[in-house]
Order: sequence, then structure tokens, then C-alpha cells
Amino acid sequence: MVSASKAETHTGPIRLGMVGGGQGAFIGAVHRMAARLDGNYSLVAGALSSDPERARASGAELGLDPERSYGSWQEMAEREAARPDGIEAVSIVTPNHMHFPPAKAFLEAGIHVICDKPLTSTLDDAQALAAVAKASGKLFVLTHNYTGYPMIRQARQMVADGTLGDIMVVQAEYPQDWLTEPIEETGQKQASWRTDPARSGVGGAVGDIGTHAFNLASFVTGLTLESLSADLDSFVPGRRLDDNAQVMLRFAKRGERRAKGAIWVSQVAAGNENGLKLRVYGTKGGIEWVQADPNYLWFTPLGEPKRLITRGGAGAGLAAAAVTRIPGGHPEGYLEAFATIYTEAAAAIRAARTGKSAPDGLLFPGIEDGLAGMRFIEACVRSSSKNAGWVDV
Repeated sequence: MVSASKAETHTGPIRLGMVGGGQGAFIGAVHRMAARLDGNYSLVAGALSSDPERARASGAELGLDPERSYGSWQEMAEREAARPDGIEAVSIVTPNHMHFPPAKAFLEAGIHVICDKPLTSTLDDAQALAAVAKASGKLFVLTHNYTGYPMIRQARQMVADGTLGDIMVVQAEYPQDWLTEPIEETGQKQASWRTDPARSGVGGAVGDIGTHAFNLASFVTGLTLESLSADLDSFVPGRRLDDNAQVMLRFAKRGERRAKGAIWVSQVAAGNENGLKLRVYGTKGGIEWVQADPNYLWFTPLGEPKRLITRGGAGAGLAAAAVTRIPGGHPEGYLEAFATIYTEAAAAIRAARTGKSAPDGLLFPGIEDGLAGMRFIEACVRSSSKNAGWVDV
């Protein structure tokens, strides 16, 4: 394990390892680009596949030192913790069922964890991991990357400032079409594990993209979900997990009002690629944001014409500016938003090097966001099994 004195004197890039994300993976490359973008990390170790041969071949492609390209995450956790120059943080970019075991091992080895969502494949594992993270004293970061968009930060600030008044209605949707046909039967890697309950967990679309929609709604509004009614479908014959979900939401009462909401997510909606959208309506006005056009936020004060707020332009406030990299008119998108999560995590990790508290204003999602997402998935499945009956979350 890295000693306290060594950690305190290290001022260079954060030494990063990765579990998963090797040959044939999608999200691993995204994490690596996000980590590199602002120059805060150096990828120095990896266990990039569950197959040792592929893991080492993937490490060679990325230029990792062969001695630090491991055949298993167990070996990586043990050996990196023992090195004086061992990794400070690890990115876990595996299928859902393989989030809990390595996350637990690295936390217990004294290494910060940056994990893809959802938190785990079961609520029991999520609760156990939360206890491990708390006991370890290490950072746990969950990459709900859409929270990193500047105009999402703008929307959150407008809600917090009362610009929209009391929130009444929250609408989120995330339609895709890539699973309209049973491509999991062809062996397509991304489809195979996402439609397999043993690897994905009890939620299909509701776990894969529903957690993003729910997290975004919660992040922007600050509302706490109290109960829901969910209707989950598997439209493709033989598919074992849902590929479409329609969910009604009741949020905890705030002041004199209880906001209501709805989430629709689908992976069988022809003509949609990644149609994430959020709309929030209050007593004083409403906002609308679309991920396909992320540099714009539409704001309509009650009784007035609709206004366009642009990233880097007039109307955008400090919350958006804090995570904006380039001038207005130059689009920032998915990778930059993802990098915002890594960069905020880096600020917290650098503070931890010297035993300091994380700087104020960091908004990266953590273990509690992951627990909320797992409770959302579990409640949706429970409700749908009761003919969309209302259930407490």
C-alpha cells in the first residue's frame, strides 16, 4: 500500500488503473479519453479483460508496462497496493455484475474507485458496497456523465435559485432503437450482457438508460423520489429483460407542493439514437434540455417568450462557466461532459493526497447517487410485477 508520506509528496498526474475496457469494449475507451482530456491522470496499470491473454494484449495496445498489465483484477489490486508508485485510483468499466467485487477489493486496498453506472447489479450488493466505501475512507465516484454538461449545471443552478419557482412537473426521456431486433442472439457483445439478467441485473433498459434519466432529473431538481408506478415491457420475443419502461413519479413534498414526474426509456424506439431529454416546470417558468444539442438550454418565464441560453453566451451563469472549457460557439459535448466528472474527481483525489477536504463546489456523483439508482431499478421491477402498482422507493 502507498504510504502516507509518499502520497503527500506526489504532485504529478494521478496514477490510474483500469478494470475492463479492453479489446471490443465501448465504454473503456470513453473513460480513457475523459481521464486524459484535462491532463489530470496517467493510465499506468490495467486488468483490461476477464480473459488473461486478451487483457495483456489490450494492455500492449495501450502501451502499458507489461509488468503492470495484469491477467486479473485480483492480482492488480494486490500488487498495485504493494508498490510505492502504485495506482491511486481505478476505473471500473465492466458489465454490471462485475462492479461490486473489484470495487470492494480496491477500496479495501486503499485505492479510490471511479465506477461506471449503475452501481452494482443488485441492491444488496449496492448497500454492501456503500458500507465498504464508508469504512475505507476512500473516494467513490460514479460516472453519471450527463451531470457534467455545462447547461445541466446551469439548469440545476436555476432551480436552486428559485428562477422556476416551486417545481411541479419533471419529465425525462431516453429513447434508443439499437435493440429493436434481437441482436443479442448474434453474439453482439454490448447487447449480450445488457440483456442477460446474470450480468446486467434485474433491469434492462430501466437499468441501462433509465438510471441516467432518473439521475439527471434528481440532479437538476434536487427532489427526492418517494414512490413510483412502472410499466416495463420486453417487446422483443424471448428477451429476458425490459427494453421499454414507462414510469410515473411522485416526489417528496417540498413546501406546500408535491412535484410529479414521468420517465420514458426505450431501446426499441425506431429512429432514436440517444434521445436523452429533460423538461422541468415550476410556478414561475420552465426549462428544456436535449442531449443531442447540449450547448443550448431553453427557458420560458411564465407569460413571456421562450429564451435561449447558450453555453458560454449571455444568460449562462457561474455554474455553467465553471465546467466550460472553450468559448461559446465552439460546441462541447459528450466527452467533455464525461471529462468533467473525472476532473472534479481529480480535485478531490489531489486534496486527499495531503489529507485535506475536497474543494467546495464539486458535484460529481457518488455512492449515494448509486444507491438511489439501484433503489429506482428495484422499485420499477417491483411495481411492474404488480401490474404497475404504486410502490414506495
